[in-house]
Amino acid sequence: MTERKKLSLTKPDQAPTDATGGTYRKPPVRGAGSAPRKRMTAAEAAQAREEAARREQQAPRREEQAPRGAYRDERADRRAPRGDPRGDQRGDARRAHGARDDGRPTEQAPSRRDHRRAEGRDASRPPREAGVHQTTPPAAPREDDGRLRLSKLMSEKGLASRREADEWIEQGWVRVDGEVVSELGTRVFPDQVITIDPLARTQQAQRVTILIHKPIGYVSGQAEDGYEPAVALIKPENRWSDDKLPIQLTRGHLKNLAPAGRLDIDSTGLLVLTQDGRIAKQLIGEDSGIEKEYLVRVVAMGQEDAENVSAVVPPEAIERLRFGLELDGRQLKPAQVSWQNEQQLRFVLREGRKRQIRRMCEQVGLKVVGLKRVRMGRITLGKLPQGQWRFLRPDERF
Repeated sequence: MTERKKLSLTKPDQAPTDATGGTYRKPPVRGAGSAPRKRMTAAEAAQAREEAARREQQAPRREEQAPRGAYRDERADRRAPRGDPRGDQRGDARRAHGARDDGRPTEQAPSRRDHRRAEGRDASRPPREAGVHQTTPPAAPREDDGRLRLSKLMSEKGLASRREADEWIEQGWVRVDGEVVSELGTRVFPDQVITIDPLARTQQAQRVTILIHKPIGYVSGQAEDGYEPAVALIKPENRWSDDKLPIQLTRGHLKNLAPAGRLDIDSTGLLVLTQDGRIAKQLIGEDSGIEKEYLVRVVAMGQEDAENVSAVVPPEAIERLRFGLELDGRQLKPAQVSWQNEQQLRFVLREGRKRQIRRMCEQVGLKVVGLKRVRMGRITLGKLPQGQWRFLRPDERF
């Protein structure tokens, strides 16, 4: 059995003292093999403190005696032996890189920007303000010299649609003052003479326009929500037997065939599909004044069972349909509205807003239960059967 050592604890006021009367402190634990550090006696420590205080009183402050950075140079001189040129080389290198011998930065050598400014090449740049983000200034607006894009001018003069004009310009079929223009975006003056190559007219004449009696359940444009487009009706078997025009339907006739004036899926009547941009612009352009005639069957809201709707609708409602209504914050153009029979109204419009007639009727307390378009300009639906189509004849004009 090993012998246990006794541990004795003493209070601070009972701590042992050394030979000089000072408090004894246990030396710090050192690593194995290290010699014990010699400790100063209390008298030696007091003497060392007196000497340090006397040196501080006799020697002036280092900052007042030598300039800032002098001790750094002294260290550099000590590293380089007397007469060694390396010390001077170090000082020269610091001065070349913008540092003074005392460690503080000196004036920098002229930069590339300074040379540019001295030569006047950087004078166009405005001075940059502190904290302000510099952005590229916007380009100056181009002065309006009265010129227009060639394709737009051709469209305004009725020579072609803008899409056709662009195609003809790319083909080199357009001349301005006798010179061929083949670059899109060319701008010309309105009084310049524009001539069209006969090849462009021939190509334009080959484009077809088709009239369809659209049934309910077909959309005018592309297929949507599972409903077929009206163009799906254009088949040889659906061609009207009274269409005697000597043209055979081909796949090329269905290419780029677009509706010129839409009909709702719940509406029926005359629908025009065309490849000719001039006809599309004439029918649905911003400046179009072509009349569109509709027959509209209505019922009075709250009196759906009334057989004579014209008798229960006040004349003021019809006057408002003719003029005075707004859609989407815009005043509607004057319209011709009259009773065709006891349950049917006749509308003649010169504009085509989305679901315009249905929304107009709702504002005066009427609900549309049937809508049929029977005329566009001078072209009428006539006897064209529902679901069938025919070509527009060369002698027909909207």
